[in-house]
Formats: sequence, structure tokens, C-alpha cells
Amino acid sequence: MTDMKKIYQQHGDRIQDPDLVIEYEPLFKDVLGTGIDRRDFLRLGAATAMGAALPGPSFALEKKWDPVVKIGYIPILDAAALLVAHEQGFLKQEGIDSVRPTLIRGWSPLVEAFASYRFNLTHLLIPIPVWMRYNNKFPVKITAWDHTNGSALLVGKNSGINSPEDFGGKQVAMPYWYSIHNIITQMVMRDAGITPVIRPQTAKLGPKECNFIVLPPPSMPPALAAGTIDAYTVAEPFNALGELKAGGKVLRFTGDIWKGHPCCVVVMHDVNVDTSDPERAAWTQGIHNAIIAAQVYLAENRDEMSAMLSRDGKNYLPVPKEVVKRAMMFYNPAYYKNPNAIQHVNWGQNRIDFAGWPYRSATKRVVEEMKRTVVTGDTTFLDTLTPEHVNKDLVNYDYVKKSLDANPKWTKDASVPKEGNPFVRTEMIVL
Repeated sequence: MTDMKKIYQQHGDRIQDPDLVIEYEPLFKDVLGTGIDRRDFLRLGAATAMGAALPGPSFALEKKWDPVVKIGYIPILDAAALLVAHEQGFLKQEGIDSVRPTLIRGWSPLVEAFASYRFNLTHLLIPIPVWMRYNNKFPVKITAWDHTNGSALLVGKNSGINSPEDFGGKQVAMPYWYSIHNIITQMVMRDAGITPVIRPQTAKLGPKECNFIVLPPPSMPPALAAGTIDAYTVAEPFNALGELKAGGKVLRFTGDIWKGHPCCVVVMHDVNVDTSDPERAAWTQGIHNAIIAAQVYLAENRDEMSAMLSRDGKNYLPVPKEVVKRAMMFYNPAYYKNPNAIQHVNWGQNRIDFAGWPYRSATKRVVEEMKRTVVTGDTTFLDTLTPEHVNKDLVNYDYVKKSLDANPKWTKDASVPKEGNPFVRTEMIVL
């Protein structure tokens, strides 16, 4: 008998599906390897919640330029455009060499690896480069969006949560403090009269307080199944996995709260974006041509790409096709577990969509909400930071706009205005 089967026998009353323990053993070891009581889980949460300590100034110096694209990614669908750009040969069509993207299991190590120039192309949650550039003075640029929507607020079967007002006294996991997941979830909580707090999981909570912790995305479904958390907000496919294997229920899809919201963005080092070197500029332009082509291909070939990305295909994501396909394609207004998960059918969206334009209006709202969102650590860098400065200083629009102009299919995305200037929109947020 495997150790994981023994764990299930000992704790079966707290785990929804034994197949989740056995089939996803590598994921469960993170949470269940030393037991699943709240004290053990607290220690894990404390370790993963620490913000990435960015390398010092010596690491911020540019290494010799390597024109081979090296992509690091978290195993979530947010990275799909980068993965497809490599796997389907869109980078090669631009005359750019790339190596198979490297899977990283958590946001902190991905941030550290990018900051150490291990990768020259990656995706980061949109608040992370804001924090990197203005709190840590790291030369990072947002150059495009990877996708839109693609996340959900998932609650446990036995959590007793049926509406946002039910989050009092509950434990909710986020993938990173500086994340759109944390921003949107706290917006929902505040609107429902619930106060987000960050305390040890053993601390007593008030009836209108909800405790936030940080966990790596792969650890969330096992934690929900084990009952060590009551809910989480995260990117796909870990909501689909939580539904199918951990007994979870989508309370709301985040894209039904904020239409076409940004989540992960494409980031590069300053030196590869703001350069007068014609060779490097052509390289960067080619990368963005490939990313936009990959986004269009993803939107038009969801079933095929679900298989390719899954462990049944090229194994970029550690879950089977059925899970990836649900995350890519299942967005039913008559959602079977909770019909209130989708309240704005007229928005015409998918569970996840792929649009590359970094709307200034969305960046503005992200910066404004960051100032209201509870996180750990020093946030004084936000006090004087203005959305106007971030839009001008952090985001580069040149490469992606040229790519979009050359590929008009991008305007088919539901988040893109169908009248007037497609590069300008009004943010639609309905809590």
C-alpha cells in the first residue's frame, strides 16, 4: 500500500475523492506529507506566503544577451500563449529559437528566477511587476497580456459558503499576495460586509472576518479536499481540478465580476524592450508576433490545445485532458452546481479568453485596487504611486500593438470593444 493510500484511509472522512490523493500524489505530498491538521498546514502556509526576496543589485546587471527564448511558467492556463508559441512553432516561424519552457511550482521561485535572468520571457500576475519595479527597483516591463479572465472563487463542499456573506470566520487561500485573485476576492468580501484579515490560521476570527493565506496553486485542491481551507481563488486548471476531484463549487467566476479582467501579463527585462539595438528590437517584435498568433490559435482550437497542454499530450500541465478541457471550454450559464456563478451571460465571455492588449484603463484600476488590498510586507511604495505613472513607465505598448495591427483576429475577443477604438475600453466591474 502506498503512503498516500494510507493517508486516505486515515483521513478519508476529510477527503472528497480518494482518486485525488492517489492520482495527484505529487500535489498532495505538499500538503499531506506530514499530516493534515491545521497546525501542520499553517507551517506550510507561512513558508509559501513569504514574498520573494529579489536578488541584489549585482543580479540586476544584464547578462550577455542570449537570443534563445527561455520561458519559465507556473502550471496554469495563464501561461498557455507562451507555451503554444513555443510548442506550435510560432516562435520558430519568426526565426526565433526557443527551448522547452520550464515548469516552476510557485510564484516566489518564478519571480526569483526571472530576476536572476534565468528566463528572458515569462508570465507574472499583473500586480507582481508593479511591486517588483516600484518596491524592489527591478527593471521589468509589461509588454502584453497573456489572457483575460481564467479564474474563479471556489468553495469547499462542506464549507457552508453559499454567498459572499458566508465568508465570516473562514479560511481562504490566494496564490500570491500581489495577485488579481487577492484583489478581486477582497473586493467581493468588502462589498458583502466581510473584512479581509491576515492572521495565523489558529487565530480566532470575528464573525465578519475572513482570513487570507497564500498557497501555491497545485496545493490548493488537496487543501480544499482535506478541509484545511474553506475556499480559494486561483487560475485554471486548478478550479476545474477542484470541481472534478475535490468536491469544490464555483461561487463566482472572476470574469463574471470584472469583464475581461487582466490576470497574468507578459513580462520582459527592460534591456530587451527599451533598446536601440535593431537586432534585439526585431527579436522582441518577433516574440510578440508569436504570442499574438498563439492567442488567436488558442481561441480557435480550444479542444486541440486542451489535449496538447495536458499530461495526456505534451505534459505542460500536470492534469488530464478532461480537466484542462473543462477549464478551457466549460462556461455554462446554467452551471449545474451553482447557477449564480455566472450572472452576466450577456457579456458573451468564455471561462478563459486570450487577448494581448494591455488596456490602460485596467492597469489604472489594478493600481487603485492595490492600494485597498490587504497584503503582508511593506506597501509604502504604493502611497505615492499613480496609475498614470505606471501606465507610462511600466508598460510598453509598441511591440504588442504592431503585432495586433498585423493580426486583426484579436478583436473577436469578447473583452474588446466592437465599436470605436478597440485599444480603448471602459472597465466593467459588477460585484
